[in-house]
Amino acid sequence: MTVSLTSLAPSGGCAAKYSAARLEELLKGFVPADAENLLVGLSPADDAVVYKLDEERALVFTLDFFPPLVDDPALFGRIAATNALNDVFAMGGSPLLALSIAAFPESLPNETLAAIFGAADEQVRAAGAILAGGHTLRDDEPKYGLAVVGTVHPDRFWPKSGARPGDALLLTKPLGTGMLLHAAREGRRHEEGLTAAMQSMATLSRDAADALRPFQPNAVTDVTGFGLLGHAHEMAERSGVRIALDAEALPLFPGAREQAAAGIRTGGDSRNRAFAAAHVESASVPDDLVALSYDPQTSGGLLISLPADKAPVLEATFAASGLFLARIGRVVEGGGVALA
Repeated sequence: MTVSLTSLAPSGGCAAKYSAARLEELLKGFVPADAENLLVGLSPADDAVVYKLDEERALVFTLDFFPPLVDDPALFGRIAATNALNDVFAMGGSPLLALSIAAFPESLPNETLAAIFGAADEQVRAAGAILAGGHTLRDDEPKYGLAVVGTVHPDRFWPKSGARPGDALLLTKPLGTGMLLHAAREGRRHEEGLTAAMQSMATLSRDAADALRPFQPNAVTDVTGFGLLGHAHEMAERSGVRIALDAEALPLFPGAREQAAAGIRTGGDSRNRAFAAAHVESASVPDDLVALSYDPQTSGGLLISLPADKAPVLEATFAASGLFLARIGRVVEGGGVALA
């Protein structure tokens, strides 16, 4: 029996994430853990938790799961696993172990579930880790993802709070996954764009992180459900700097701007604007580029802040390895985000 996975969920991928603005409000009531070895926790929050074991080792721990964004079960499992694993790479770490987080209707065929689990296992192995177990619930809306534990040197992890004036800003994947997937669900498929987006969503940030590691970036985060502007706002606010983005330099998947110009918007668009718009200046930028900058990404690229004099060598390193990299802006004195 063939099952349309996306028909079982009102939204999929990172577009299904809870509102960042509401999360901020909810987490205000939490008291940060009083533990000197908790290097990264809720104050400030980052892409993953970092806990120091000794002078040479720290654990990186994260979890991520979401409803299906594609109908192909193997592709869904691969993308969901990639999205979770990439949080560890965004912290400069290396994945070690993963556990499945799963919820599925009992009506789904075993072959569908086996394809999801199998593809996730392959991706975990490709990341250099082991899928060692998990937990599965019955639920009318399917959901899948991973809890991932990795390791990093306690003095060499990459926070999102370290950007400095004078840094260059670079991005390791194009934008537009949410826009293209939502357009396809509304009958406006752009085959070239969808193919490129799906390939990108299933691409681990392992190679990008390995190429970046020798350059000791000041700040890194991965661009996912809060969109480029949401994650740039987090980096700017937590670093005490102003992020200046060049709208015309933003890399886009084929067809993404066409869909944005046609008025396609995901539900995440309004939630991301509610979170970040008060901190963003974008009056001179066309509406379609602004929309793509708020577009929720699934398994998006790394947003990198590093000294501008290192950027040309980093660009050459990525190019020599056949890795995607786009310079999209700079870090300056001040606060907030400017898209111009």
